[in-house]
Order: sequence, then C-alpha cells, then structure tokens
Amino acid sequence: MLDIQFIRDNAELVREKSKQKGYDVDVQQLLGFDTKRRELLQQVEDLRHRRNELAESTQGQRPSDEQIARGKELKEQLGGLEHQLVSVEQEFQVLLKAVPNMPLDYVPVGASEDENAVIKTVGEPKQYDFQPRDDEELGTMRGIIDKQRAAKIAGSRFAYLKGDLVLLQFAIIQFVLTTLGDEQVIKRLIEENGLQLSSKPFIPVLPPAMLRTEPYVASARLDAEEVTYKIEQDDLWLNASAEHTLCTMYWNEVLPEEMLPIRYVGYSTSFRREAGSYGKDAEGIFRMHQFDKLEMEVFSTGETGLDEHKLLVAIQEYLVQQIGLPYRVLQKCTFDIGKPNAVGVDIDCWFPAQGAYRETHTADYMTDYQARDLKIRAKRQDGTQLVHTNDATAFALGRILKAIIENNQTQDGRILVPEVLRPYMGGKESI
Repeated sequence: MLDIQFIRDNAELVREKSKQKGYDVDVQQLLGFDTKRRELLQQVEDLRHRRNELAESTQGQRPSDEQIARGKELKEQLGGLEHQLVSVEQEFQVLLKAVPNMPLDYVPVGASEDENAVIKTVGEPKQYDFQPRDDEELGTMRGIIDKQRAAKIAGSRFAYLKGDLVLLQFAIIQFVLTTLGDEQVIKRLIEENGLQLSSKPFIPVLPPAMLRTEPYVASARLDAEEVTYKIEQDDLWLNASAEHTLCTMYWNEVLPEEMLPIRYVGYSTSFRREAGSYGKDAEGIFRMHQFDKLEMEVFSTGETGLDEHKLLVAIQEYLVQQIGLPYRVLQKCTFDIGKPNAVGVDIDCWFPAQGAYRETHTADYMTDYQARDLKIRAKRQDGTQLVHTNDATAFALGRILKAIIENNQTQDGRILVPEVLRPYMGGKESI
C-alpha cells in the first residue's frame, strides 16, 4: 500500500494516477477517515496518560471515593473511544488498501491492453511450407498430451503431460536453474545493460503451494473472485503463482542490509480459476487451471529497485533467446500493469498455429508498495527502510512448452528439441 503521508501531500496526483490505472479512488473520504483516526488516537493517548497519572497518585494508598469514581469514568470514556478507533481504523485500512501503486512517469497512459507499447521485436517467425499444427494436435499425435482423459477425471483445463514432454519440461527447469545460478551470466547481463548492481546469482526455492489470508492480502496479490482457489476447511489459499509465496517470505521481518539484494527463483505448481475466460484459449495447454511456473523474486534497496527490474527483463530476453523463439517486448500501459505495480513489461512469444504473439512473460516492479503492508524492512546505517520488491516470470512452463512445440514442429509431426536443452535430455534431438 502507499504511504499515507504521500497521499496527504499529493491527494490530487494520487486520484489522477489511480484513475489512469482504472481505479476510482475517493481520496477525500480516505483523508477524512485519516483525520478522524488521528484525532481519536490523540484522545485515546490523552485518556491513557490521565488514567496512568491517577493510578500513580494512588499508588501505595487506599484511593478515595472521588478517585475511584474518576477512574471508572476514565475507563468508560477510554473504552468508548477505543471502540470508535477500532471501527475507524478498519475503514481507514480498507480505503488505504484500495489505492493502487503509482505508475512511474514513463509508463504510457492507456485504457486497455491494446495501448501497451511495443518496445522491440526480436527474431523472425519461421515460414512453413505446410499448415502449422497447434500443441494439442501435435501432442495428441505424439502421445504426450492427453486432455480428454484429464477432463474425464478433473474437468476442463487440465491435462496429462507424458513421455518426452515431461522430460522436456524438466530440461527447461534445469536449464533455468543452472543459468540463474551462474554468476558470470548475471554479471554479463548487468554489464551489457549498463546497470549498477551486484552480480549475486539467484537461489533456487521450492516454496509452499498454499498461504494464509493475512499475508496474501498484505501482498496485494490475492484476487479471490477471479483467480484464486480457497481451501474451505482452512484459512488457506492455493498459490496462484510462485511469487505469491516468495514475496511474503520475510513478512514482518527486518533484514540486515548486507543480505540485499536477495534473488530467488522459485518453482511451484500453481492454480487459477480462470473465471471469465470461458472459451478463451480452451485448446492446448496455454491457459490451464493447474500449471507449473519458474518465477524470479528480488528484494532490494530503493536505490537499486528499478535497475533490478531492468535486469529481470534482460534475463527473460536471454532465456527466450537461448530457447530460440521469436518474441516482442511490450511496455505495459497504466491500465494493464496491475494494482501493486509501478511499472510492468511483458514478453510475447510467437505462436505459429495462431499466427500471433501471445504473452509468455511478465516483469513487475512494486517499489515499496508490497513491503509496506508486509512490513518487510532493511536495517541500514541511517535507520530501517522498506525494501523494494520485483517479480518476473522465468518460464510459465505450459506456455513455453506450447511455444516450443509449435515453433519447432516438422511436417511429419516431430518436435525438435532446442539445442540448449539437449544436454539436459541426454542429447535427444527430437520428440
């Protein structure tokens, strides 16, 4: 969430920037509750002080009837004010958390994803002398994707992946973990992009697949109605992406500055309801209720947060280039970057069966917006400061498998394994 002092000082800016992101925020109502909250806090503190003074004045002696009556009166007044304060504080927090993060100045203003700006396009889509098949047709031919039997036992948007496709997925995982764990690769990408950052490599993490409501709400990532599955018997939600349990890892902690930056790459099976997407991407394994992801998460100082974002985008491009896929990079507009994000970048890979670029990666920079409600701070020489957080897709495995299958198909229905992945598949050249 935003700093309330920033909102007090920049009420009109906050209203306008929120509107640019598609949020109709009543800043004046929020500030009204803020004023009432501060007044009540002062009154409560004054009554507590007077009650303590009265208690000290009677210490070690029998209080008079007048002092007893006064103590009872203070207790009743304090109880009434504290009750009001709880009610006002709850409403204040609801209104404060409804305010989105402010987009950075260079983020294009737009009212739909159609207004995202293409920064660059890399690689030429392959021209085929046959009609390219999609991943489901090829997967069924090769016996490596079975959605029909998965639907029988789990419903739509589930699949059995089998045989060499499973080996290909684990080859991708090993390739990513090896690459992100190589300090020389990170250092080279930092230098090539003119960044001033540590070359510290990424630490692999297997995070929990569930999390409780309180940290999930604090992360500003819980979208209960549209996205996330709730475990009804427990205060638990199924993870909708690995960064949700990575960004909450240091909830309510103060970290020594020398730990920063903390760079993680998490692997998790994730779950999304995909409400509202009926009929969209129903074919193949692009949009599933259950999917596996490799996600990068970075905790840093405020001074390096934006450069960490740029590094994550550079890493994403490097990974896609190594796989050998044509792609484009988009600067997301204000409407499309999401509530907690200050800036967002997408990478869209080419899918020949659709004849279109489709989103396979996103990189989000949250500044200190997430960390404020999560209460994650760094202990520095000049005191404690909120950390800045970044997350970015390494690979959403279903989507990148689909991209590999479609881009690397042959006329006879084989799928060529990208050269960079062959060492992780025992030298296998095709499936």
